[in-house]
Amino acid sequence: MNICVFLSAADLDDRYTRPAREFAQLLGKGGHTLVWGGSDVGLMKVVADGVHEAGGRLVGVSVEFLQDKARPVADEMIVARDLAERKALLLARSDAVVIMVGGTGTLDEATEILELKKHGHTAKPVVLLNTAGFYDGLKQQFQRMDDEGFLPVPLTDLVFFAEDAVGALAHLEESAGVQ
Repeated sequence: MNICVFLSAADLDDRYTRPAREFAQLLGKGGHTLVWGGSDVGLMKVVADGVHEAGGRLVGVSVEFLQDKARPVADEMIVARDLAERKALLLARSDAVVIMVGGTGTLDEATEILELKKHGHTAKPVVLLNTAGFYDGLKQQFQRMDDEGFLPVPLTDLVFFAEDAVGALAHLEESAGVQ
């Protein structure tokens, strides 16, 4: 599978990097391809390194204004004009999406894929990896949206909340029929 991962490019502590590295190694060992923002810094670097070391492929989609932070060696590196084109390319190149810890950029990417899914413009599985409870508040807000009728489809049809790397990848593989 080509698995898009939305995540932070910030340098983070071990409670976030360790689970990210674990997911990356599972992804690589499973023969999957990482499709990511292309950066060679912070958590993005941790995940790309883990996938590469475990034998997986790397497809980066950087953006012109961040090109100086792009990973110098990847199986493929695409440079988009702007963030909107970058998101479109990331989604076009992927079979599934995993949302890891991140800031406003990650949240923007996450809500866009969920909005596309809500309107039936994609059926790709989406997993929110809730590392160290990072997304507990967002999960609660999404549940409230579902409970109060703001979502035209059940929340469970939009996103799967995983508490660990094994559960995240297992859900994606099961959704895709990968044994």
